[in-house]
Amino acid sequence: MRNIGTRTEILDLIGDTNGNQRARFSRKFAIAMLPVFWLAIVVVPLHSREHKKEQYGLSFSTEIEAPESEVLQAVQAVVDDGIIKGSFEYNKDKYIEKANSVSSSSLFPEWKDPGTAFYKVRTKVLAPANFKETGDEGTLAVRYVVQTRDANRTTLRIDAVFAEDFRRIVHESNGSVESAEYKDIQDQVDALELQKSQAKQGEKQRQEELARQALQRKNEEDEALALATAQTSEQSLEKHVQELRRQAERVIKAPGAQLKSAPFHTASNLKSLDTGTEVVIIVATAYWFGVETEDGQHGWIRHDQLEPLP
Repeated sequence: MRNIGTRTEILDLIGDTNGNQRARFSRKFAIAMLPVFWLAIVVVPLHSREHKKEQYGLSFSTEIEAPESEVLQAVQAVVDDGIIKGSFEYNKDKYIEKANSVSSSSLFPEWKDPGTAFYKVRTKVLAPANFKETGDEGTLAVRYVVQTRDANRTTLRIDAVFAEDFRRIVHESNGSVESAEYKDIQDQVDALELQKSQAKQGEKQRQEELARQALQRKNEEDEALALATAQTSEQSLEKHVQELRRQAERVIKAPGAQLKSAPFHTASNLKSLDTGTEVVIIVATAYWFGVETEDGQHGWIRHDQLEPLP
């Protein structure tokens, strides 16, 4: 069998006008190329499975939908919590503990731009995870910068670095610490917003309850006023009735009087009335009163024979 891989054979076969010989060449060429195709199939997936290169030193910055005062309060709470999330010393750890809030850190340049800077530091930490090429003990520092965007929006910037104590090398973060700390801050802001919403709802309910109580008091006062007015009217009516009664009622003077059938001296006597007998005036003339006695008898008596009730 001829060696299909030689240059001479390939040239001969190309120049051959016989169809069978060209067909044999095509089959042999395909067989020879199989290792090349297999290598391409194997190499491409291996290349596609390569991990994307991790990036370090990217500063974290975001905008929070909340007033600066709330973000400042949230950041202060996270700075004071004593832990740094997004990193750890040993695999069993969830985060780094024993961190302290400080006013500044030499691992960052002094912040002179607008805004408020906070710092959280943990010293003597051993090769924290998620920092580039760490392998020694040193200091882990996180800086938080809060800047006002407008009345309801605030910009938050977070940076984290690790500095070895022995070699004085500063290692950059891959962003895990910044992202984890931001999540805690956002949770704090959400909690403050919830408290504010609950406080507003509570205040609304309190105002509604005060309005209900005020309305109830007003209704009670109106009812009391109406009752007092009614009682006063009743008392006034009763007093008026009593006054009318005093005006209409008289008693017989001593030594007594005759109840006449008509307002004349010569009229016949109907009944003799004793001193103190009460009568009711029904008709009044210049000199005589037409009266009704307690037993219902009607007659006439002279003015001078009656006097008001005691």
